[in-house]
Amino acid sequence: MNHHSSADSETPEIERHTGASMGFMALAAAAFALAQTAIVPALNVLSTDLDASTADVGWLLTGYLIAAAILTPVFGRLGDLFGKKQMLIVALGCFLVGSVVAALSPNVWILVAARVIQGAGGGIIPLCLGIVGDTFPAERRSSALGLISATAGIGAGGGLLMGGLLVDHTSWQWIFWAGAIMALVAMAGAMRLPNSGVRAPGRVDVLGVVVLAIGLTAPLLALSRSATWGWGDARTIGLIVGGLIVLVAFVFLELRSSDPLIDMRVLARPTVLIANIAMLMFGAGMFGVFSLVPQIAETPDVIPYGLGLDATGAGLLLLPGALVMLIASVLAGKVAARTRPSVPIIIGAALAAIGLGLMAIEHGSTGSIITLSIIVFVGIGLGMAAMPAVIMASAPEGKTGEATGVNALVRSVGSSIGSQVVATVLATKVMTIAGHELPTDDGFTTAFWIVAGAALTAALIACFIPNHTPRRGPDGGRTEAQVSEGGVASVSR
Repeated sequence: MNHHSSADSETPEIERHTGASMGFMALAAAAFALAQTAIVPALNVLSTDLDASTADVGWLLTGYLIAAAILTPVFGRLGDLFGKKQMLIVALGCFLVGSVVAALSPNVWILVAARVIQGAGGGIIPLCLGIVGDTFPAERRSSALGLISATAGIGAGGGLLMGGLLVDHTSWQWIFWAGAIMALVAMAGAMRLPNSGVRAPGRVDVLGVVVLAIGLTAPLLALSRSATWGWGDARTIGLIVGGLIVLVAFVFLELRSSDPLIDMRVLARPTVLIANIAMLMFGAGMFGVFSLVPQIAETPDVIPYGLGLDATGAGLLLLPGALVMLIASVLAGKVAARTRPSVPIIIGAALAAIGLGLMAIEHGSTGSIITLSIIVFVGIGLGMAAMPAVIMASAPEGKTGEATGVNALVRSVGSSIGSQVVATVLATKVMTIAGHELPTDDGFTTAFWIVAGAALTAALIACFIPNHTPRRGPDGGRTEAQVSEGGVASVSR
């Protein structure tokens, strides 16, 4: 009996075009990833130019975060239903429109609305991962997955550099024009991508989308406002508890649905569940270096730990580590092929924990920051590159977009938790110099130890990922699977 899908018949064509396809998908992932943080160096300028308060400008980050969190798993599911290539073009189109509106915004609230539209780009990364898993030849799959995952990780640091350069030398509008140009080029390339031929029957779970949106928005809003309101504030506690209750209700709703937005039975598989928990902690630890290093770099050098750099200089501190991270992401597949898929995650998270722990001890010079951030980035590159391979090898055929979408969501939530815990720690350990409140050196030390602990926890959790992650068919039955040269399950359909 012939189990080959239409994707197999296109293999020679796909092999000839994987290089170009990979380039366009990496550009698409970079556009979204850079937009996460590129706006950070411009927040003070935006507050002045748009005559907006600090709280109003804060919604530029909050709105984007919430929209991306909600729409990432939604686009993953839609990709499984209607085709990942088609939904990638839609996600890029939303991101393009949001970028153009943002660049032309006359006031802060139109800019906030534009950032919400941009947040639809959260679906770009899981859709790209799904396309690679469905269409790329086995020997190219692992390096491609690693590159996209690394691009997503590097983007947070690269966005700070790009935003700093554009704000220092042009204007804040160019942050959004740059994103629009990248999205436009990526859209043109996406139209040439192969169709995977792998789709799951079903319909869109509209009620599930609404309930998920409420459940995610409440705690993420609380996290984004925790530094202002305080963790003990009734609003913070109420939104977190209320959101968690809604998310529990969402789980029961999905279990009863014939066409769930997120298949809870897939998420409950040991491999997927443990990998997602590890990703939550990995995300919290990963964002430590992105949120703490720029603050240290831009603190005046009259402060013992301050480096006295501008926004561009702060971004350049992270550049060597970002470049090394790309190399590490390629090595992840080779390590997995010679050991098992979870090993790069364990090694990567442990390296990140070591680097962050050493930063807790020494973070007062450019040399130490650059050296230790390279160690952290090598760890992030190894772990982030291997994670989607583990998830996709265990997800049923037709559920890869959904599974990787949830994994991307978990990473974003982890990053949000990590950044807000760090912000709270720094806000509670302050000193006043020349009328300005600045975090103490002890505050940064404590924050680095916390994110190092999160990364170490990710390493320990990843040790429990099962040795074998066979991919299963839509009916739950085992399909023939093996770990290929690239470290990803090669499936004969």
